[in-house]
Amino acid sequence: MQEKPTTVAAYAAGASLAAVALFYVFGPNYTIDGDESNDNNRKKSIVGLSNLANDCFINSVLQALAGLGDLRVYLIRELHRRELDGPEVYHAVPGPNELSRGQRPDKVRELQQGIITRALKEMLDSLNERPICKKTISARGFIQALEFAFRTRISRNQQDAQEFLQIVLERLCDEYHAGVRARQRAIGLNSAPAGSGDTGAVPESPTEVEVRIDDGSENGLPAIIDTKLKEIDNEPGFLFEGKLESQIVCQFCQYQYKPNQTAFVNLTLQVPQKSSTTLNNCFDGLLKTEYIEDFRCDRCRLQHAVDFKIQERDRTRSKTEQERLDQEITRIREALETDPENELEGIVLPPSDLAPKRRIARHMRIVSFPKVIAIHLSRSIFDRSSSTKNAAKVSFPERLPLGGILSQTWYKLLAIVCHKGSHHSGHYESFRRNHLYAPFSTPEAFSSYAQSRVSSVSTSAAPSPRLAPRSSPDADMGGSSSISRATSTTSLSAASPTSQLTPSLPRPTTSSSRRSFQSSRSRSRSSTPQQIADSDSNSPTPERGRFSTSSAPRPSRTIPRPSTETSTGVSSRLRRRRKPNDRWWRISDEKIKECKTSDVLGMQKEVYLLFYEIERPDTSPTVAEERL
Repeated sequence: MQEKPTTVAAYAAGASLAAVALFYVFGPNYTIDGDESNDNNRKKSIVGLSNLANDCFINSVLQALAGLGDLRVYLIRELHRRELDGPEVYHAVPGPNELSRGQRPDKVRELQQGIITRALKEMLDSLNERPICKKTISARGFIQALEFAFRTRISRNQQDAQEFLQIVLERLCDEYHAGVRARQRAIGLNSAPAGSGDTGAVPESPTEVEVRIDDGSENGLPAIIDTKLKEIDNEPGFLFEGKLESQIVCQFCQYQYKPNQTAFVNLTLQVPQKSSTTLNNCFDGLLKTEYIEDFRCDRCRLQHAVDFKIQERDRTRSKTEQERLDQEITRIREALETDPENELEGIVLPPSDLAPKRRIARHMRIVSFPKVIAIHLSRSIFDRSSSTKNAAKVSFPERLPLGGILSQTWYKLLAIVCHKGSHHSGHYESFRRNHLYAPFSTPEAFSSYAQSRVSSVSTSAAPSPRLAPRSSPDADMGGSSSISRATSTTSLSAASPTSQLTPSLPRPTTSSSRRSFQSSRSRSRSSTPQQIADSDSNSPTPERGRFSTSSAPRPSRTIPRPSTETSTGVSSRLRRRRKPNDRWWRISDEKIKECKTSDVLGMQKEVYLLFYEIERPDTSPTVAEERL
């Protein structure tokens, strides 16, 4: 009987509804809101930041800083050093004469104590936690620490991520140098000689401790240990701080001015007004040779002064005036040979308007490379009436070389901050590489893991009996000897404790034994004799159970690792390096997605801040090492 069309349509509709219901019951997170990062396990999740008051410019910078491993190491080192030195070292402030103009003792004390350093470490520890479910926190604690340090409110009107990054890095740099100066003052006070009220000989410096080396004698050998903080002079410095050196060369007299060095915590590169450019072109705008017209060279001005004084001496009739002009000419010529930039006292030079104008070349280069370099791409275009955003595409590499050809320093991209929108409004989001940096923010995780491993792999409390040599074949048939040999075998598996009570049986000559012999011959072609002996002695057979004992006693031992000589020849073709980590986090406040390096390098139109970390030596294991 043919069914009616209405019945068929009803059955089809019911089947479709049932399929949709089953689909969303067993896979509810699939393709919801286009978020493909929710369909995996808890590894694809990090801590987000809430945006309650237009804080995207703060959240993006903090997430980018959380992806810098060297920054976390620096923060831990600085706080640990302050704890070891004691609070009294960083609580003491210099005298009124040592303070510069505008400095207050309470401000200096706060810099020495590292308020922002501690607050940033706590913030980054919270962001680097690996949650088991979606987690969002607030950056309010760090913002309050900044507002307390600067005694002002952070404005949400401008919303410039680069200005916020500049404030944070400059404050961290000031706290670092204040801590160094506090340690130097503490060492100077500890090593100072005693006052006039002390009598007797000059006491020994408290930084020197006398100890005795035990060499078998009664008193031992004396040794002096200097406990001064000698590493202060050789400290690595603030990891974001680098130095730029600029130098001017006159194109007329070829005089080179003294190089002028300036410190920086982030580099600002101007994006050219083109449709597309590269990061190297942006660096060329900062580091290329710049020619400047109508510049008054100091050496050319002194030479003009000499010529002017000579003409004035020839015109005068007074001998006294001629002698004075001769002395001034002599001093000016000495300055020309020694230091033309130094100002001459007591000599009146011709007016600067009469000095000739020259063309100069200005060179700039990086002389001190920071451990982490923060690059700001300035996209602002200022006109007479308004300002707009430069939407040029800037291609940037994953590995950035800086420096000369013979001495290049390589950096690796770890995080970027992007801006979407116009010059007056928009939204910030960050990308950070998916790295797991130690130390983690959960200090008890590894200790609990180690305890669980120790408790799970428990050893027997009974001591292992000694092995007695077999005297005769007849003794193998005795019950007592077989039991002693069974209990003295090595416990290779904790899952089958009954195998230890199984007595050893004589090996029958069957086809299975012949097959095992043939397989052992095939293994001997690609293994050493020691490996074959160990593998044959520990290989199970169907007739003797899962783990059987050998007929001859042997000591308990583990399977040795292959030596470097054997592994090099066999698996030399497998020694290839692991692929670099290609996983990134795309973070927009509390929304977290996973992406690849190609997605990050494709953000050429929106990239605003770049964070490069100096490359470490490649210590990643090879494929062959992992297999071993």
